[in-house]
Amino acid sequence: MTTITFKVQPGGQLKGETRVPGDKSMSHRSIMLGSLAEGVTHVTGFLEAEDALATLQAFRDMGVNIEGPLNGCVTIHGVGKHGLKAPNRPLYLGNSGTSMRLLSGLLAGQPFNSVLTGDKSLSGRPMKRVTEPLAAMGAQIKTTEKGTAPLEITGQAGQLKSIAYTMPMASAQVKSCLLLAGMYAQGETSVIEPAPTRDHTERMLSGFKYPVKRNGNKATISAEGKLTATEIDVPSDISSAAFFLVGASIAEGSDLMLKHVGINPTRTGIISILRLMGASIEILNEREVGGEPVADLHVVSKPLKGIDIPEELVPLAIDEFPVLFVAAACAEGKTRLTGAEELRVKESDRIQVMADGLILLGVDATPTPDGMIINGGGVIGGGTVESHGDHRIAMAFSIAGLRANAPITILDCANVNTSFPEFKDIAKHLGLALVCEENKVQ
Repeated sequence: MTTITFKVQPGGQLKGETRVPGDKSMSHRSIMLGSLAEGVTHVTGFLEAEDALATLQAFRDMGVNIEGPLNGCVTIHGVGKHGLKAPNRPLYLGNSGTSMRLLSGLLAGQPFNSVLTGDKSLSGRPMKRVTEPLAAMGAQIKTTEKGTAPLEITGQAGQLKSIAYTMPMASAQVKSCLLLAGMYAQGETSVIEPAPTRDHTERMLSGFKYPVKRNGNKATISAEGKLTATEIDVPSDISSAAFFLVGASIAEGSDLMLKHVGINPTRTGIISILRLMGASIEILNEREVGGEPVADLHVVSKPLKGIDIPEELVPLAIDEFPVLFVAAACAEGKTRLTGAEELRVKESDRIQVMADGLILLGVDATPTPDGMIINGGGVIGGGTVESHGDHRIAMAFSIAGLRANAPITILDCANVNTSFPEFKDIAKHLGLALVCEENKVQ
C-alpha cells in the first residue's frame, strides 16, 4: 500500500489557463446509459479517475464491450436495455458512492442477482436512502444491519412497481437511482425533490432519446422507451474547477482562465456563493455541448467578505463546501452555513474534519449540526492536518496554502486519485508550491 502526503509551501498565486478533467457525474452516467443503449456510443472528455473507472469495470463485468479509455476517449458497444449479463463476481466500486447508489436502482430490475461492494470508506456510507424507496418498488436488497454495503441484490425482472416518491432530503444520487429503477418498473415512476439537485441523469437520458418528463420539481419515467446510442463530449468538472476558482480568488495577484467548464444550473452554486462574497468570476464563451451548458471562467483575485450562505444554494454546491470553507477563512467577517447536514455523511464528516483542520491552522471555525460558522480575515497558520482519506478535504487544505504564513502538511491524500489525479500537476503548473510524497507501507 502507498500513502501519499501533500506538502504545501505558503504563498503564491494562480496564473495562466487550464482545462480541468471531465465531469465525474457525467462520466459515470455516460458509461451506464451507453451500456444500456442500442448501438455504439462514443465519449470524449471522460474522467480517467478511479471512481469513473470503477463504473466502467462494473459494466465490463456485466458483459459490455468497452474500448478505452485512451486520452479521455471511450467507445461503448451498447447491449440494449435488457442485455446485461450476470457478473461472475461481486462488483467492486472502490470509493464511488455515485456508482453504488445508481447501480442499486439499475440492478434491482435485472433478471440476475448481484452484489455491490466498496472500499472501507464506501462501506461506511449510508445506503438506506436508496434501499428503502427501492424496497417500496418491490426491490430485494440486503444490507448490513447499519444499512451499509455490501448490497446483495436479488433481481426482480418484471416485478418492480412504480412509485411516486417525495425525497426527504435533496439528493441527485437518490433521484437518479429511482429513475434508473423506473426504467424497469410497471407504470410511471415519479421523484419529487424538496430542492433542485443535479439533473445530469435526466439530461443524459434525453440525449439518449429516452423519454423523461420534467415538471417543476418532479421527474417522471416509465419502462416505455429505449436508449439510442449517441456522442457525448464531457465538459470539465466544475467541482474540480472549484479549487482553482477559490485559489485564484484568495491569492493576491492571481489571474486565471478555466476552459470548457460545465455550468449546468444545478451545479453553479460555487460561482453564485463566491460572487456573493465579492469574487470576480466572468463567464465567457457560453455554449451548449451534448445538452449541457459549457463556458470558460475567468477569475482574478479580489478581497472576499463573509456572508450568510443562502440555503437554496446549498444543494447546488454540496461537494464544493470544503474549499468554500477555505474561502470563508480568508474572507473579512463572518460566514455562516446552515442546511448542509448532508456534508456529515460524505466520504468523511466534512463539517467536523474541515473544522478540525481549520482550527489547527489558527482559523476561528465553529462546527454546527448542519453547517459551520467561520470568522474570517485572520491569519492562516501552518501545521499538519488530517484529510481522513477524503479527496476534497486534501485538495481544499492544499489551496489554503496560498494564504498561509507557514507550510501545511496534509496526510492521507491517496484518494485524490479517485476524482482528480491531475490535481497536483495542474496546481503546480498554475503556481501552487505543492510537493507530493509517496511512501510504501507494509
